[in-house]
Amino acid sequence: MLVDDHALFRSALASLIASQPDMEIVAEAEGGDEAVRLAEEVMPDLILMDINMAGGDGLEATRAIKARLPYVKIAMLTASDDDELLFEAIRAGAQGYLVKHISPDAFVEEVRRQIHGEAAISEDIAAKIIHTVAGRTKNPEDHSPLSEFTTREVDVLKLVGQGLTNREIAEQLNIAENTVKNHLRNILQKLHFDNRVQAAAYAIRHGLVED
Repeated sequence: MLVDDHALFRSALASLIASQPDMEIVAEAEGGDEAVRLAEEVMPDLILMDINMAGGDGLEATRAIKARLPYVKIAMLTASDDDELLFEAIRAGAQGYLVKHISPDAFVEEVRRQIHGEAAISEDIAAKIIHTVAGRTKNPEDHSPLSEFTTREVDVLKLVGQGLTNREIAEQLNIAENTVKNHLRNILQKLHFDNRVQAAAYAIRHGLVED
């Protein structure tokens, strides 16, 4: 589902995605309020959500949709790479954050990764996560301590923090990709997180990833 208040951009994006053999547009919305209503009707696999819209804030819509439909994936669309918007989107439950100036081919590939459960974050945004989150002090109210993780889960968490995909993690640890997915599912449950982006930020904040 596409959510953007600029009709021309939304139409161009719809044409780009519709041209892919493994993707289908099931709904379009002009604002956040409409997006919440349509999401419950069509139950999309992935929502591409503009952050700033006249018809309802994208971040508020993301929070509302994740509260009602926690398993729906949401990737934020923005023309800005503002740090605060980035972290607010992650806190709202977004699993991806894509700036609109990337190339069409790169955009499609990031969307495809998101559909398959990978983090959809462009490289410049990933760099911001590493440098900004790594510099923050630990939160005493952080979720589960590292002692609750198995050794293999810690290994997976470190590599998630480095931005590796499930396939890359599987190759590095010499295990099956499905095994990586199971480890990641356990990690997210223990942390009470919605997605791997939040887990990556946790890994960085706890010193599992070297700057």
